Amino acid sequence: MIRRRDPLDRPEELIRSVYAYVAYRIGDGPDAEDATSDTFERALRYRDSYDRSRGEPIAWLIGIARRCVNDLLAARRPTVADPPDVPDESDLEDETVGRLAIGSEVARLAPSERELIALRYGADLTARQIGELLEMKTNAVEVALHRALSRLRPRVERVEQSKAEPVRRRSMG
Repeated sequence: MIRRRDPLDRPEELIRSVYAYVAYRIGDGPDAEDATSDTFERALRYRDSYDRSRGEPIAWLIGIARRCVNDLLAARRPTVADPPDVPDESDLEDETVGRLAIGSEVARLAPSERELIALRYGADLTARQIGELLEMKTNAVEVALHRALSRLRPRVERVEQSKAEPVRRRSMG
């Protein structure tokens, strides 16, 4: 009998990675917590189906999390793909406004690009792990990530410049 390693043997690390991925996809808060809980509920229910030869536990869990997030997004419309409203800068700290603006710019990327960024920076997966999960070659993942980041970089730089402008105006006045 082949003994399988428990895919959930490092729960703290796995929970952080899954939550980070989910938060990249749908934002922080109760929905992200619910999707993370759903992910681990399903993982516990189906832990015997985990096949180590098909990838690492985190890739298996992110696959489950992707389905949980997609189920959540399908249940509610409009989706996170709609850019969030950016509140008046005078009401919030600059950092929060900047985070919302960057989130808005990420939301304007194509869904496949948002997914890649969430997997890479939210779940902290390597290009190889993303490739296994999405059934893509590692090189194709790296190229797609590079292109997505190339499209995002000028947008983020504009956000950063616009955050600095009010500071310059205040200091000049």
